[in-house]
Amino acid sequence: QVHLVESGGGLVQAGGSLRLSCAASGRTFSNYAMGWFRQAPGNEREFVAAISWSGGVAYYSDSVKGRFTISRDNAKNTVYLQMNSLKPEDTAVYYCNSDGLVGAITRGQAEYWGQGTQVTVSE
Repeated sequence: QVHLVESGGGLVQAGGSLRLSCAASGRTFSNYAMGWFRQAPGNEREFVAAISWSGGVAYYSDSVKGRFTISRDNAKNTVYLQMNSLKPEDTAVYYCNSDGLVGAITRGQAEYWGQGTQVTVSE
């Protein structure tokens, strides 16, 4: 079992930045790929970013590519999502997830999910 806890959400003006964190506990963190999804009101949950177990490979949705950066610190069992140049359409609940396969993460089929953290971007 892997337990995930997100933090770092909040209210920010358009053009601003936030850094989300996801702390993991349970099984060996470095064995798992990690990722972020988001869900806005009335929308389906959508893929944002994923990172391989080693941190060597990262994947992004087209909507965030060039603005968001995913990273991980295996010594701290934490994955991060640095979000820059935020737009109102980035407003959503952001979920951290984890799976042994990065493909499962990008497909939204990760085994483990956090509870989410709210990000609100004002005009």
